[in-house]
Amino acid sequence: MNRRSFLIAAASTAAATRATSLAATPNAAAANTAANAAPAVRTDTERRLLRDWFVATHRSMEAMTTELGLAADKIDVSGSGTPVPSAQTSPTNIGCGLWSTVAAAGLGVISATTMHRRLSRTVAAVERLERAHGFWFNWYDAHDGSLLTAWPETGEPVRPFLSTVDNAWLVAGLRIAADADPALRPRVAALLTDADWSYYYTPYDPADPVAGPGQLRGGFWPDKPGKGEPTAHHYSALNTEPRMASYLGVADGSLPTEHYWHLMRTLLPGMGQEQEPQGEYVEIDGVRVWEGHYTYRGRKLVPTWGGSMFEALMVPLFVPESEWSPRSWGTAHRRYVRSQIDHGLIEEDYGYWGFSPASIPAGGYREYGVDGIGMQEDGYNSLSVVTPHASFLALPQAPAEAVANLRALDRAFGAYDDRYGFRDSVDVATGRVSDSVLALDQGMITAAIAQHLRPRLLQTPFRRGGFHYRVRPLLTRERFSI
Repeated sequence: MNRRSFLIAAASTAAATRATSLAATPNAAAANTAANAAPAVRTDTERRLLRDWFVATHRSMEAMTTELGLAADKIDVSGSGTPVPSAQTSPTNIGCGLWSTVAAAGLGVISATTMHRRLSRTVAAVERLERAHGFWFNWYDAHDGSLLTAWPETGEPVRPFLSTVDNAWLVAGLRIAADADPALRPRVAALLTDADWSYYYTPYDPADPVAGPGQLRGGFWPDKPGKGEPTAHHYSALNTEPRMASYLGVADGSLPTEHYWHLMRTLLPGMGQEQEPQGEYVEIDGVRVWEGHYTYRGRKLVPTWGGSMFEALMVPLFVPESEWSPRSWGTAHRRYVRSQIDHGLIEEDYGYWGFSPASIPAGGYREYGVDGIGMQEDGYNSLSVVTPHASFLALPQAPAEAVANLRALDRAFGAYDDRYGFRDSVDVATGRVSDSVLALDQGMITAAIAQHLRPRLLQTPFRRGGFHYRVRPLLTRERFSI
């Protein structure tokens, strides 16, 4: 995700060895058998464990939240003292803070009064943030809300940018906050009045579908005349996290419903991509759609762009894709999780699984994933780095395996901190554990646990109105070739 390439996450060391790693887990054959077993029923023990994990993760979100009420980008949790939030924040980070607060109240971790106070403070801060064309810029100072024009850690200039996907996650967080706290609804409605998703949209042109693909731009630099300078790329892949912006726009009527059908299940045959896809053309709602698929370890699936977990599974934390489209999206999500499990336990024999963009254990930030289930030819690789938030995202599809994987990461590497939750990443070859936690990754964890313990807690705004009347019929008509 382009937005995240600016991140610089701190990381340090943890003492463990590859031998210790493998000793803590079953062998590959046994692990594969477990990975393909039917999901276990949630037990009281599992629920207590997940709630404990939620409390610690929510504590990290509290530690990342500044006095202004904005969740900062990250904190370093390696020391014994109180961590200091980073200088920067983004719309995605702020959205994560909002839904984490709602989830905490829904699970009884904080009171309704505390939730209202915190949400009100954050909404007030968002009301003060500088905007353009109805949307929020990509980086702000988390402590005073000013627009970030120089990167805090290096002084390098930051050109203000309006990101499609980051605005989607802030809008999602605001919708969740308004649903949970009726007193905030008029203020949130006022904030969203000018957030028209057609700003990012390039209408479909049948005479020139390359120039007019019916898709969303990655974003705009608004310091140029008119709409500003657009990114060179559109978000063309369907099974990636920017589809949240697509759903929001279709739901509120600012995007036509046909936009969904112009997104690509795979790139077209003959185009440069990870593998030559199989599938067929079908006509849906008057649009000729290439319903393509990849095959990974004998399993047909719909790839993401890079092969990471959050591309596929962040959106269904909020939009009930598997429920509304059980034979298509539901099957796609299950097979994607199984492919990540197979990659970690069988193909690479790490003994652990779950690969998604995160901080680098030794310092920095990069994308991790499974190259074979991403369209990009030089896609994301796992590089022996396991990211705990990826296991939490897999809870709906493989709850027993996800919990077992997380327990094993903690047992072998000390990946869990009972103060602030799971560290952001673990190199299972060297034993090195990241010193950092990132708001985005912790926000995915809080949402995933909340959805597991209280289904629909964060989904109500995405089950009614335009989501019910415009988005749901699209997912119902989806017919993946898997």
